[in-house]
Amino acid sequence: MDFIEILKAILFGIVEGITEWLPISSTGHMIILDELVKLNVSDAFREMFLVVIQLGAILAVVVLYFKKLWPFRFGGGPIIKKKTFSMWFKIVVACIPAAIVGVFFDDKINELFYNYQTVAAMLIIFGVLFIVIENYNKKRKPVMNSIAEISWKAAVGVGLFQLIAAVFPGTSRSGATILGAMLIGVSRPIAAEYSFFMSIPVMFGASFLKIVKFFLDGN
Repeated sequence: MDFIEILKAILFGIVEGITEWLPISSTGHMIILDELVKLNVSDAFREMFLVVIQLGAILAVVVLYFKKLWPFRFGGGPIIKKKTFSMWFKIVVACIPAAIVGVFFDDKINELFYNYQTVAAMLIIFGVLFIVIENYNKKRKPVMNSIAEISWKAAVGVGLFQLIAAVFPGTSRSGATILGAMLIGVSRPIAAEYSFFMSIPVMFGASFLKIVKFFLDGN
């Protein structure tokens, strides 16, 4: 890899790092960036790169929220934090729809939707939805103000919104899950926090599948 390609990779990392924390699609923005600044790599490597590059931001979530994510406490003897275990079970349930679609339909989704036209359309559609739903939510009072209050039904509902982002690049995963959670009745801060936590198994799983596929295909 020459110096120019390294600079391109750094640029992709900067774009991903900024957009990952905002309710806009990091994958979508990297697809658009790749139309402007082409990486000199194979299509198979590019497909893997655009997913695996997101692990850095996910690791940041793990570091920042480690105390809330780790279900054990050892001070004064080992203690299992039941609320944290319950949260993880709900997160796993919420991630099942996206996991099923990713495992069985990943190639078809890439073929149909991983292009700048779909990204542009979904960026516009979700931008409008954000405005509409924000205005709608001004008149509503959230009924779930902590992660512990998120019901199993609500967890499944948020997972279905995450599925939209799994299928259509340009749809922000965090944006879709935050909007979905708010519509279900979760407060904005908890919706954002829960969305960050949901990204951990999703992105680790997606990265693992992309890496395995890349090497199994003989690239």
